[in-house]
Amino acid sequence: MDILIDKLNNTDEKDLYKFELENRTFFEEMVPTRGEDYYKPEVFRIRHETLLEEQAKGISYFYLIKDENGSILGRINLVDIDKSHKIGNLGYRVGKLHTGKGVAKKALKLLLETVIELNIKQVRAKTTTNNIASQRVLEKNGFKHTETSDEEFEMNGQKLKFVNYIWTNKLLS
Repeated sequence: MDILIDKLNNTDEKDLYKFELENRTFFEEMVPTRGEDYYKPEVFRIRHETLLEEQAKGISYFYLIKDENGSILGRINLVDIDKSHKIGNLGYRVGKLHTGKGVAKKALKLLLETVIELNIKQVRAKTTTNNIASQRVLEKNGFKHTETSDEEFEMNGQKLKFVNYIWTNKLLS
């Protein structure tokens, strides 16, 4: 499957909202919920505008993972960029119908190519101990495991910990 990452823009709001609603239950099995308010159309609209403002300031970059027809398969983000230390934080999610097909792995590879152009030296990522697929995606893209937190938290009846990773841009090291 050919995919691309497309920088978030104001015309994506409606399709992104639909994608988030369709995949809400699936996402909340793997990551903490975004809360009930996030799914209210008026709140989602404001949140979308806020993301676009952050992107315009260069403190975060938000991309939609799309197929060759322009359908949203997922999203991948580089957020909370510390420009003085050239460090950003990764986040991504792939819709339920598109998992296990290499979409996240390919999208992350594309994002890391973009990161080089953005002059980012390191990208941090974290996932949960139960999200083995996400750990594999990170490791296959050159992320190194740095630590597993000591603190446990409960999500969906499971006791979990956060697993932290880092990727270093060898061109800027």
